[in-house]
Amino acid sequence: MSARSLLLIRHGQASFGADDYDRLSPVGEEQSRQLGSWLAACGSTPDLIAIGPRERHRRTAELCLEAAGIDLAPLMLDGLDEVDHHELLARHRPDLEGPGALRAELKQAPDPHRAFQRLFADAVARWVDGAHDSEYQLTWPSFRSNVMAALQTLTEHSARTIWAFTSGGPIAVLTNALIGAPVAQTFKLSWPLVNTGLTRLRLGQRGATLITYNAWPHLEHANEHHLVTLR
Repeated sequence: MSARSLLLIRHGQASFGADDYDRLSPVGEEQSRQLGSWLAACGSTPDLIAIGPRERHRRTAELCLEAAGIDLAPLMLDGLDEVDHHELLARHRPDLEGPGALRAELKQAPDPHRAFQRLFADAVARWVDGAHDSEYQLTWPSFRSNVMAALQTLTEHSARTIWAFTSGGPIAVLTNALIGAPVAQTFKLSWPLVNTGLTRLRLGQRGATLITYNAWPHLEHANEHHLVTLR
């Protein structure tokens, strides 16, 4: 009997700097189509599609499945959701909570992407620290517990091949747990994740095993360097 597998797929590039970050950018849409075409060429066919609740999860799955010629209704799992970066940033820097405040600050930076990364990394560190749990609607332990519960749901499902469209946070949580790394260092595994990158788990009677982390053969195959993005 062949092993069961779970393919964790990070969403395509979202709209960084736009009013609606959750919408895929044109690059994100192309990444999603390239992924679907590549998976179809590999002969991979899922028995179950799982998605997080964000628009970028749903749209990435929609475009990927369309390109792959697959018609399956997805199972939505809250545990595949991303951290609320708006809340994390607002708790770390209350001055950035107002409409447009973050965008205005980033516009002043020589490299907005690097400036955002520094801000977000500091905001995540404050959240994970645990000293300010009462300030957050969703604490770090609760977020991690939700992600692990989603993995348990998928592990217990009868499907043999599962594709799960999610975000960097849940992928980092699962990877960190499966390699037994310090929990406080979880998000170091999130920062290098490529949009539509693939992390593959093998599902067995004893649980999940990490097989590959953050691969993007579909983007390498396309030979379009601009498609390899982190944000």
